[in-house]
Amino acid sequence: MTNTKTLLWVLVAEQRHWSYKDFERAFAAAATDLAKRLGDRHFNNLTVSEPTFRRWTAGRVGRTAGRSAQVLEHMFHRTAASLLAPAPSLASNEQPQYNLESDIAMTARDASDHAFALASQSLPGMSLEQLRDDLVHLARTYDRRPPFDVFREGKMLRANVADLLDRTQIPAQRQDLLIIAGQAAALLAMSAFDLGSLGSATRLARSAAIYGEAARFGPLQAFAGGTLAVLAYWDGRPAEAVQLVRQAKLHPGIGAAARARLGSIEARAYGHLGDAARAQRAVQAFLNDDWEGVDDLHDGIGGEFHHDAARLARSYGTTFLLLSDGAGAQEHTTRVLTLQSALPASKRTPRIEAEARADCAAALLLTGDLDGAVEMLKPIAALPPDRRIAGLVERIRRVRGLLTEDPIRTSAVAISLGEDLEEYVRASAPRQLGTGATRLALGN
Repeated sequence: MTNTKTLLWVLVAEQRHWSYKDFERAFAAAATDLAKRLGDRHFNNLTVSEPTFRRWTAGRVGRTAGRSAQVLEHMFHRTAASLLAPAPSLASNEQPQYNLESDIAMTARDASDHAFALASQSLPGMSLEQLRDDLVHLARTYDRRPPFDVFREGKMLRANVADLLDRTQIPAQRQDLLIIAGQAAALLAMSAFDLGSLGSATRLARSAAIYGEAARFGPLQAFAGGTLAVLAYWDGRPAEAVQLVRQAKLHPGIGAAARARLGSIEARAYGHLGDAARAQRAVQAFLNDDWEGVDDLHDGIGGEFHHDAARLARSYGTTFLLLSDGAGAQEHTTRVLTLQSALPASKRTPRIEAEARADCAAALLLTGDLDGAVEMLKPIAALPPDRRIAGLVERIRRVRGLLTEDPIRTSAVAISLGEDLEEYVRASAPRQLGTGATRLALGN
């Protein structure tokens, strides 16, 4: 059969100027409309292939039947047979008339159906508010709970967010959910790290960074980048950690607290590299910072996302300890203890104080003060085993190592303290889960 212009061709191509894609969309919309009008679900998802469309418009199909014929008739208000027949040879003023009103009505129905379908895929505002509240609570109570509890709750929160992401197509809601999912992943990374699971922590931190990029939320990208830097020097890659910090600083919208955290991480990376000059410059730069600017993550939510003065001082103390500068380490770790003691008991951070005490004990041993180190470590015994995280464990191991060096290694006090510290580590959270800390870890 030779190609012949059909009436369908005239109505579609010459009057409406539709392409195949245009026709396909109109056909699918008309099929959906018929499914609703007739109560026949078989019309749902009915489509037409491009080869079929070409045959229909070229006159290579004499007739069609079934649901496709019904859809064509619904679209053009003509019989399927007449649509597939050759177009009549009529004068220009007798050409089949384009039913503009019908086309407008069909377009309006299509837009309305799409809008209602989209609305049905939106979420109640209260759902998002509850997720935000849960995330804020998790971040702000992080330091006062065992890391395994945080991980378990964070896992549930992230799963809930992922489920809701599949149920909404509203751009603003999806962006909010991506941010919450990323923040949950960031907290999961920190708790996995505290439990000594380095590989999982790294994957979770990368996930947080990807969520931040998808949501275009710079503070989350910066936090995740800083965490990846911590994990890099933990894994023996301090040079890479420096590069990760530099990249993290470039993200837009970060405040002074974010910059301070990144600066402390950078200083410690230089400490692992043994670069005393750059480490000290990094510390000094942020000690002299004017603390201007805030962001919605490090300051707005705070908690585990915020590095306050005590946490920064603890980090600086670790940096000086890495450089074997006992006096510098003592200065900053003592500041942590001063800041903590000035707070009500309910506001203190036991793990930060314990880590500072371990670092201070190491600094005292560097200066030969064994008795001072013993006294400094006594309060950490009160920290429950399930809250003895990887960072603290590694600090204790450092102290244990210093106890085996001359001239104190044969001292009865040093031997006794060393045995006590070994037992302390055996009962820690990473050991309970069978993960365990290794290599360069000196806190987070």
